[in-house]
Parts: sequence; structure tokens; C-alpha cells
Amino acid sequence: MNKAVFFLMTILLSFTMFGQEITGQWNGFLKVPGGQLALVFNISKSENGYSATMDSPDQGAKGIPVTTTKFENTTLKLEIPSARIVFEGELNQYNVIVGTFTQSGQSFPLNLSREILKKETVIRPQEPQNPFPYYTEDVTFENKTDKNVLAGTLSLPSKEGKFPVVILISGSGPQNRDEEILGHKPFLVLADYLTKKGIAVLRFDDRGVAKSTGEYKTATTLDFAKDVQAAVDYLKTRKEIDKNKIGLIGHSEGGIIAPIVAQNSKDVKFIILLAGPGLRGDQLMLLQKEMIERQKGISENEIKKGQEIFKGAYDIIVASSANDINLKSKAFSYLKSKLGDTANDTQISALSSQITSPWLVSFLKLDPAIALEKVKCPVLALNGEKDLQVPPDINLEAIKVALAKGGNKNVTTKKLSNLNHLFQECKTGSPDEYAAIEQTFSPIALEEISKWILVQVK
Repeated sequence: MNKAVFFLMTILLSFTMFGQEITGQWNGFLKVPGGQLALVFNISKSENGYSATMDSPDQGAKGIPVTTTKFENTTLKLEIPSARIVFEGELNQYNVIVGTFTQSGQSFPLNLSREILKKETVIRPQEPQNPFPYYTEDVTFENKTDKNVLAGTLSLPSKEGKFPVVILISGSGPQNRDEEILGHKPFLVLADYLTKKGIAVLRFDDRGVAKSTGEYKTATTLDFAKDVQAAVDYLKTRKEIDKNKIGLIGHSEGGIIAPIVAQNSKDVKFIILLAGPGLRGDQLMLLQKEMIERQKGISENEIKKGQEIFKGAYDIIVASSANDINLKSKAFSYLKSKLGDTANDTQISALSSQITSPWLVSFLKLDPAIALEKVKCPVLALNGEKDLQVPPDINLEAIKVALAKGGNKNVTTKKLSNLNHLFQECKTGSPDEYAAIEQTFSPIALEEISKWILVQVK
């Protein structure tokens, strides 16, 4: 009898499953090394079948198009070839899609539910909480060249007065005003620290991210520089800002953007480069790949093989002319000749799309030295000793050489012990550690930044 009842329940549940509608919002947490990444899939249906978009709230990304959306019987399959992402899962009787998320050959379990899920509690002791002992204001300003409106937060030591100010410039990838990543908000912590020291701070969402308008995916580093120049122009209209004491702080890619803006603007009086690249983009990407792979324990033979393949691909891109309509097909042909035995055409096409995106093509060709040689204002360049993404010694030296070549003598470069790319105290420097580390921004780095600024603006 008990078996009969169980069998009947199974049949009823199976009918329920087949009758369930897959459309709507599905939420889940991707458990990656060192933390969790929230993902949201929004599925809709038309007479042509299913379609979907993906949001990654922790990375400030929303509405990423899903190229392929299939739902047959109880199996859901989603593909985003441009990011080398595949999700496949089964809708069970509890209305949960139990599946696997794969990106670039690495697979992680991912379950999706209609419920709004809560993350496991992460401890971020440095994150400031309201009420703040200073004045903050949500602001907007326009990049009149590209016609996009940037939204951000201006923090002032007090509502009345006239203050020196810095603009925070985020690293690569779609970033919100806090440069939020894996539960950390580095720019919120930095802004809080500096404002308490008497320095106003403007931080803003990247174009196309959060409350800022514009298109992110087609933008390049040079486009982001125009957004920062718009921020400088906006600050000049504020009565609370000392217009002779405007500075820029750029992290990672932001450390290239800051010199690009400073070289053309007499309004920028000083710049700080936090893990700012000194090498040309293609050289930096190869070095970053090598350093991270070696830390992960990949064999030297595999590292060497990968370096040769990607150097060849990057060489094709760097040598290409502007707006080369055949660049993706050239990259595909090259990669197929090198990877044809280990990857299929779909995977190679996805990789070809990725490395020929407007941003990466521009970045690979970009040599920071060109802008740095024209920077005449004071410069502070800081790197973490264990930074694997922008390795310190070679990049700091390249920055120093370029500034010296241009005749800039007001330059300070410093490597900070035991810090990673995010300026956290760390063990190995691996990106896998970022989320697991409770510290968001080393107090030593915060003090180095504020002390130097206060000397410049006294």
C-alpha cells in the first residue's frame, strides 16, 4: 500500500512538473572559489520560442543576452557563447532547477529558484554604515560628447565649505560607483576614509551600469576617459569644490584612464594610480595569464603553450587596422589552427568574439606610456607586492620610466608588502582569495593615499 501511494504521488508530481511554466525570473548563487556570485535569469516566451537575459548583480551587469534558450520536457539549457557560458539543469518537482554552470571549461553547481534568495552572511568589517559623519549627495552629470548621463555619489566633509576633491575611476568590467566585487565595496571604503580626512570624493557608476545611461559593451578605455573628463567638468560647477585641487584616483584600468585625462586637462592637479598598468595591453594580458596560471599550479609546459597561442592571437589584433571587418574571421582561423584538436567551432567562435570585442581590441593596443609621458602633474603609483593581475615590479618601473621620459620629477612609486590587486592583505594574491578575505582595503594603503593627497593640496 505504501508503495502504491508513493507511486501515485510520483505520477502526480510528474504531471505538475510538465505543467509548470518556465517563464519568469530564476535566481541562484554560483559558488565559486572564495565566495558566492548571485545570478538571475529572466526567461520569456513568444511564438518563436524561448528567450532569456542574465543579470549578475554582484558585478553590476544586467540584461546580458542569452544566445540560446531551450526548454524541453524538464530540461533547461542556456548558452552565452561570447562569454563561453553554458547552463544546463533539470526542473524538479519542488520547482527548483538543479543544474551545472560552465564557463571556459570550468564547471560549478548552480540551482535556480523563483524565490529571492539570500546570500550567506559575509563579514566586511570596513564597510561604513549610515549615518555618515559627513555630507553625501546623489548626483548626475552628462558626457556631452557621447550623450550619456553618469550617476554617482559626491561626499563632502561638510555641507558648507570649499574642499579638495578626487574622482574615483574603476577598473575593467562593468562597475558600479562602489566598484563592487564579490561582496566588497572598495570605493565605498576609500571614499569614506578620504572624506573623513577632509577630502571630497566623487564616485560614479560606469556608463550603462546601475543608474548611469549609455552603452557599456561597445565602449573602450578612451570612451571611459571622456566620462571622467565629464566628471571633472561637473566638479568645476560646484561651489563646494576648490577648482585648483581636483585629482584623480584610478584603479587597474582606471590607472590608465587617469593619465589619459590628465595629459589633456590643466584642471587635473594630481593623479594616483592604484595597480595601474605600465605595459601595453597585450603584454600585460600575457603576463597576467602567466602569473595566475603559475600560482594555480599549471605546468610550465602548458603555460608556455598557452603563451605562444595567445601571443599569436594578440599579435594579429595589435597589427590590425582600425575597424577591420575581417578581424574576427582572422582570429577564428588562427585559433582553429591552434585549438582545433581540443575545442569545437562554437567554443573557438566564442573565444574569437571575446578577444575581438571593441574594448579588448582597444586595450590590447593601448600603451600607457604614450599618455604618461605627457603627464606633468604630481603622480603617486602604488601596487600590491602580491598583485598577479598587474604585477608590481615591471609595471611600476614602466610607469616611472615613462614619466621620467616626459620630464615629470614629482613622482612617487611604491610597492606595498603582502597586498593583492584589490589592496587586501593576502596569502597568495590569487583572485580566488578576494571574496574570502574579510578586509576590503588595507589600512596601510588607505593611509599612503590620504597622506600623499594632503601634501599635494595643502
